[in-house]
Amino acid sequence: SVFAYEGHQGPGEGIMKNEGEMRKGEEEGQEKEEDEDYDSPPERQIVVGICSMMKKSKSKPMTQILERLCKFEYITVVIFPEEVILNEPVDKWPLCDCLVSFHSKGFPLDKAVEYANLRNPLLINDLNMQYYIQDRREVYRILQEEGIDLPRYAVLTRDPDRPEECNLVEGEDHVEVNGEVFPKPFVEKPVCAEDHNVYIYYPTSAGGGSQRLFRKIGSRSSVYSPESCVRKTGSYIYEEFMPTDGTDVKVYTVGPDYAHAEARKSPALDGKVERDSEGKEIRYPVMLTAMEKLVARKVCLAFKQTVCGFDLLRANGHSFVCDVNGFSFVKNSMKYYDDCAKVLGNMVMRELAPQFHIPWSIPMEAEDIPIVPTTSGTMMELRCVIAIIRHGDRTPKQKMKMEVRHPLFFELFEKYGGYKSGKLKLKKPKQLQVSPRISYLPVTQEPAVCSSVEGNSIYDNMVVLYMASTSNPVFQCFFHLEVFPGHCCLRLLFCRG
Repeated sequence: SVFAYEGHQGPGEGIMKNEGEMRKGEEEGQEKEEDEDYDSPPERQIVVGICSMMKKSKSKPMTQILERLCKFEYITVVIFPEEVILNEPVDKWPLCDCLVSFHSKGFPLDKAVEYANLRNPLLINDLNMQYYIQDRREVYRILQEEGIDLPRYAVLTRDPDRPEECNLVEGEDHVEVNGEVFPKPFVEKPVCAEDHNVYIYYPTSAGGGSQRLFRKIGSRSSVYSPESCVRKTGSYIYEEFMPTDGTDVKVYTVGPDYAHAEARKSPALDGKVERDSEGKEIRYPVMLTAMEKLVARKVCLAFKQTVCGFDLLRANGHSFVCDVNGFSFVKNSMKYYDDCAKVLGNMVMRELAPQFHIPWSIPMEAEDIPIVPTTSGTMMELRCVIAIIRHGDRTPKQKMKMEVRHPLFFELFEKYGGYKSGKLKLKKPKQLQVSPRISYLPVTQEPAVCSSVEGNSIYDNMVVLYMASTSNPVFQCFFHLEVFPGHCCLRLLFCRG
């Protein structure tokens, strides 16, 4: 039977009804309206159809999002039954104004494309592009055309009609694919995106062998194999191994302007899946950089998939896209479910409300205060902390300025090449060690050969210069003696710090 979610005004929850019950309820409602001579036409509802395999359409993330989507006043959600999708012709499929449809194992994508051509609904995820997502060669081609960073790769196509694309030379610690050399470690991926048997080959210096990745089975996602030779049948993509910090970043877009990211332990490490007390894989929240957000936008638009997941590898200070998964949801994130339903609902209403003359405008209300349940009741959730911090471990410069006329200062100025550049900076201990004799003489013998510029007494200035010049040699490295030629004197700047 066909199930539908009925939207209700205000904060009411969406409910599911059997199609027969819906028709019966509609007939009873019509009779009641006739009895009451109520001739006002009902509000037009926008029907959002969910066309996917039952395992996907009834999953927890999908259920959570659809429940929230039904809170939109003018949206009704209809889930296409799996038996109808598989066995009925498309002209007998339920009608809808907006279609959410995506490929998974066993799903007849050809029929979904035929239905879209027949009914012309608003597509949340483009159906024709989903053919490309099933082929890693096409995925990499599109990513390259969009200027998105990829690991260095080469394609080995074993096709009798295209022998020029099957040139493989295997060495002990490398492979050469169509002239492109990949030293171990390197990655070998089947061109079919549905095949998750990805192998990583290690060099002999690291013990050789290979790590064989696969879809999670229990608590395992990969196993080590002593086999070091690449596969001899099938077509593959060979790519450079990217050294990450042991995690993979999973990015989930909802339209080009929204992206959620989280990290998981890389299956290439030891193959053991980290799970929490409830048996769910442990994920860690990730903040995307500005460049990574731009990449998420490009991926969403390039593949025409509003709801789209892809994988990022952070290595050597850069982010590389290594896989595009198409339609996929975040698991166990209430914030994501709220955001996803809000973005999709506003998108549907913005596109279809004018067409059906539905009075609707994008809500401009302030963001809801984040309230979360706790053991002590409900309380506000802290979502972000922004701090601007400057270290305080810095001493301000202490400067002393004076004009000097003693010949010894001019001799020092000439000795270190001050006349060539017009100024002189002394900061090395050996250079500063010559100044005790110079700084001592003007005070004791010729008081008139220097004058203060900043108001301190000449004696005080020269004493400071003398003490600094005779201090610990290591400490002297922090003193700078700058001498500038004046008309008939040298201007001396002595600073600490």
